[in-house]
Amino acid sequence: MVNGSLADIIFIPQLRPKCDESIRIALDIVKGIHYLHEECKTQIIHCDIKPQNILIDAHRSARISDFGLAKLLKPDQKNTCTGIRGTRGYVAPEWYRKMPVAVKADVYSFGVGLLEIIFCRTKLDLSLREEAIVNELAKLVVDEETDKKQFERMERVGLWCILDDPSSVHP
Repeated sequence: MVNGSLADIIFIPQLRPKCDESIRIALDIVKGIHYLHEECKTQIIHCDIKPQNILIDAHRSARISDFGLAKLLKPDQKNTCTGIRGTRGYVAPEWYRKMPVAVKADVYSFGVGLLEIIFCRTKLDLSLREEAIVNELAKLVVDEETDKKQFERMERVGLWCILDDPSSVHP
């Protein structure tokens, strides 16, 4: 893909998308995950949803890639038991608890990635000082055209995706 990966555009300051483009990219990813989970004849758990595995085409549309760790579910199967698959930081807690894994594992990974899209910052940047990590949303959004309410809504959705008890956050 001509524009590389999502990681390339959100982690390189000169390429960062504006608010409306970030929302469109997030929706492209959601559509791709929905296709894998609900529309494929065989349900697929990708197991490694992260910005490096989201490619950006010439129109800056997002496409899910790298299915090397994917797990296929049989038609009557809702979850699967398997060893941990995925990249640290994006792996859902079920994997570590040795619990059966369902499509929710990809939703968790998407939530982590969505927060990275919003903040244009990797989930773990050890080069930053502690006070730089704890920032308010308003300080992170520097574009004057940005609709902070949209970003706040996206932030709630991202948090909802990664929480064990999503009832505490209302997207």
